Amino acid sequence: MKDRALVLGGGGVAGIAWMTGLLLGLSEQNVDLRQAEWTIGTSAGATLGAQVGGMVSLQELFRRMVEPSAQGREITPDPRGLESFQKARATFSSITDRAERIRQIGKWALASPTISESERRKVVEERLPGHAWPDRDLAIVAIDAQSGEIQVFDRKSGVHLVDAVGASCALPGIWPPVTTRGRRYMDGGVRSAENADLATGYARVVILSPMGTTLPRIGGGGLEEQIEILQQAGSQPYAITPDAKSRRAIGLNPLSPETRRPAAKAGRQQGRVIAAELAEFWNGRSA
Repeated sequence: MKDRALVLGGGGVAGIAWMTGLLLGLSEQNVDLRQAEWTIGTSAGATLGAQVGGMVSLQELFRRMVEPSAQGREITPDPRGLESFQKARATFSSITDRAERIRQIGKWALASPTISESERRKVVEERLPGHAWPDRDLAIVAIDAQSGEIQVFDRKSGVHLVDAVGASCALPGIWPPVTTRGRRYMDGGVRSAENADLATGYARVVILSPMGTTLPRIGGGGLEEQIEILQQAGSQPYAITPDAKSRRAIGLNPLSPETRRPAAKAGRQQGRVIAAELAEFWNGRSA
């Protein structure tokens, strides 16, 4: 069995900020999760995975979250799209077959009015300090909106990093599915906000989950189900979810750009607090 994997889950711009702060806070206490042999990112986690895999430091990524002058351009979602998303989530939850549920979400995503792909792509481009795939092993999860099948992109996929990240972040009904290689792809979080089960085969798996265990999922299973799958496969999962202060900072709308500063600061503090316990697990001294 391979050694360590890092799973970066979805959670909007607030999730990016919280995980950025968390990684920085941990590193300040000599726990560097970037040492994982394999990183898998979904939605917000795809963005962060691409960011931390490059040459820009955690300190600089954190600064881009908390300093208004350094923050990149984000588009505030249309309230009508958010309302439509909430209604659709309730409708799709009644479909008991998971594969069929995801296919129906894909159809809805393809038909939903959103901003243009090119406009959305500019936002993703600005989020990423570099547009080349990192040398370290990074997997980015998206869903084929036409077939409902999972697609895992990496540097060998022949897909541009910006398109892979954009696809993984294409929340149905909010952002347009991304076109690449003649197919259209939507948010990997439709299958699972974490997709941590893809890390089976690794002895220790740290999961950063901005969504936690309480928020409803649009298509797939929750964090607890993912943890059980890993345990049954012989892996040791270690899930990190927002503490009370971080949950308040993330708020009710994690897609809001205004959450970046408070979520990043709360994540940094949480990272410092949990570093000692996590170090024992990360360094192989856990039971």
